[in-house]
Amino acid sequence: MALCSRSPSSTPWLRALLRGGWLPLVLACLVALGLIVLGHDGKRVAQLAVLAAPPFAWLFWPVRSRWVHRLRAVLLWAWAMVFVLDGVARAYLLQTYQAAPDSAMVLGAAANTNARESAEFLRMYWRGALLAAGFVGAVAAVLAVCVLRGRRGGPPQRAAGVADPAAPVPRSRRAALLGLGGAVMLTGAAAYASKPWRRLHPLAYWAQWNDKVEHVRTGWAHQQEARQALLERARADAPAMAEDGPALVVLVISDSVNRDNMSLYGYGRPTTPRLQAQQAALGEAFTAFEAWSADATTLPALRSFFRFGEPDEAHPHHAIAVARAAGYKVWWMSNHDDVGIEQLHGRLADEFEMNNRTPGRSGASLDSEVLDCVEEALADPAPRKLLVLHLLGAHPHYDLRFPPGANPFDDHPDAVDATLARAGRPGWLRDRREEYDAAVLYHDGIVSTLLQRTREGGAPGGYRAFMYLSDHGQEVGHGANWAGHSPGTAAGYRIPAIVWHNGRAPLAPLGLAQRPLRADWAAHTLVNLLRIEWKGYRPDRDVLDARYRWLPPSVAALAEAPRAQPLPQSPSPSPH
Repeated sequence: MALCSRSPSSTPWLRALLRGGWLPLVLACLVALGLIVLGHDGKRVAQLAVLAAPPFAWLFWPVRSRWVHRLRAVLLWAWAMVFVLDGVARAYLLQTYQAAPDSAMVLGAAANTNARESAEFLRMYWRGALLAAGFVGAVAAVLAVCVLRGRRGGPPQRAAGVADPAAPVPRSRRAALLGLGGAVMLTGAAAYASKPWRRLHPLAYWAQWNDKVEHVRTGWAHQQEARQALLERARADAPAMAEDGPALVVLVISDSVNRDNMSLYGYGRPTTPRLQAQQAALGEAFTAFEAWSADATTLPALRSFFRFGEPDEAHPHHAIAVARAAGYKVWWMSNHDDVGIEQLHGRLADEFEMNNRTPGRSGASLDSEVLDCVEEALADPAPRKLLVLHLLGAHPHYDLRFPPGANPFDDHPDAVDATLARAGRPGWLRDRREEYDAAVLYHDGIVSTLLQRTREGGAPGGYRAFMYLSDHGQEVGHGANWAGHSPGTAAGYRIPAIVWHNGRAPLAPLGLAQRPLRADWAAHTLVNLLRIEWKGYRPDRDVLDARYRWLPPSVAALAEAPRAQPLPQSPSPSPH
């Protein structure tokens, strides 16, 4: 009997949910959160949840006025539906195309779609569209019911034993609600004050997405004209092959690889065993240079490389256009998803292949995705081929740049970890260094495979050459408590560069410190490797030419770079 008498109060929170009108409110929050999870992953879920939460706090506060209650329901329903539609759209693209909304594929498709094509798409996939519409309609109905049950204020019920959903909230619970609501509002305010977070809100994101589509649509016309002008200008210079016969040249451009993290350059962890094996097998034919980028981010670094380090006002040539004008068939194979890179560089090639459909740091496509494309290009009968591969390398997030479970440095303290600890680097940064080194190790396998296929590919007895460099470096505790792109420290500019070819005896290594390479000049070295005679070629900027003269890039963070100095003279392999 005593047990029965205590049962009504044994589950106060459950009774509060069921009788006090809280269950619909909690359900509304869970529905919105579920749709966020449907379209996002990782920390994006938490970010979107924080952005969505503040208005929902209003549901838990009682209102007396009927028209305010209805207005609240309409506004919160519309607010929730914004996140619902965002989640459904993202989930559809991910499920159907494994692509993000702002991937080059989706932006290009949207920019290239008219009303007729949209109607044809709906006619073809009307069943899926109907199912999605039904799902959205059901979610909308559930949310409508939930937000209409928001807390209301009013006089308490007098009937004994009956809980009134409209009863005033007790003072103690009101204080708790105020504290919880205040915390939600303050967290939301902080999120909206942060521009990177604010841009994730569906209204802001899709407005920017529409602008990107228009930018792509407008840029296509301009970029196509610009690419055609580059090709015509290159053909007007009449570049020509200095040697007859077939040729295969492979250019590998990586992202965010710092040479200080490569055992090829003396790093303490074995991060490049396969490249070191190639170096041992090839001897003087394999030349690794101490290289420096003039830029700490990808777009300007690629622009400087392909435009021979010349400013825009000089109307510079483009290396791909010069190669095509000289008779090369050019492939661009990318594990990046970047509309700007695609339009400015990739589309200049004869063949273009994009293997990654998720832009930015969340892209998890591994660089091995390009290997099949390489095999297809090697099988092509074109006598002269230039293969340009743009890899993700060690681009943040580092743990996405290698397969799961492929981090041999994880939780294995070693001399590198001890050095970082003595330098005062925090534990989280030492973890990032381990992930970064694992990415470099995986990248070593891809680059060495590409070098091996270059050596084996091409026509029997034909000329073959290989060039590898990174667009920029990466700071991972080298000079600061920071992991990522770093325009303010030298680590952001220190990069590797490797050259091999089977032609005339290559330049004998003179020591890495004696012959540094500038990435923004390296297209002149590429022209040399392509065996092209061209009046725009500058031997003083070609690291393989005896006339090369080093000048450090004009970057404040590169005070440690080698100063201008005459370099030892050696026989030049250049045909120019």
